[in-house]
Amino acid sequence: MTGNPFAPPSAIVADVGSAQVLSSKPPFFAVSLLKLVVLSICTFGIYEFYWFYKNWQLIKDREGSAISPALRAVFAVFFCYQCLARIGDFATPALAKSRLAAGPLAVGWILTTLLNRLPGGYGLAALLAVAFLVPVQSRANQINEALSPGHDPNSRFTFWNWVLVVCGLILVPLAVVGTFVTPP
Repeated sequence: MTGNPFAPPSAIVADVGSAQVLSSKPPFFAVSLLKLVVLSICTFGIYEFYWFYKNWQLIKDREGSAISPALRAVFAVFFCYQCLARIGDFATPALAKSRLAAGPLAVGWILTTLLNRLPGGYGLAALLAVAFLVPVQSRANQINEALSPGHDPNSRFTFWNWVLVVCGLILVPLAVVGTFVTPP
């Protein structure tokens, strides 16, 4: 593969005279910021690994690479920088150059995710890891809207999303209380 690997391929955007031909398939995983945050917290961060999987799957399809999206999601602490950098460096003629700091965001996500290993209530700080993905998803949503206007922004909560939210609304407070209450 030659050229800029972060540039959108002709299947997504092609200049035809003065008009651009846009694809209906967004280049990155489409999800609203609210849905990303709520599902990440309610699933104790598991949704973030799904987020990585979906983005790697789209990157693989677009670039035609031989990567394994599932393995890159499972080992997201090793591959998150590459994913965040691809989103931040994605060339989009309709948008200004990104100022997404992929390095600090990746380090922040990794360190915050690893906080779940801390004893007691300190491990709950890992729920804040999603904060480092919010600017990345915001940029991905801008790219998706510029290149695939009218795509499904994935902002509505499905039945299964609501099941996760209800379970999370029960389990997250129990986890918080359980870490600070000692048995008699």
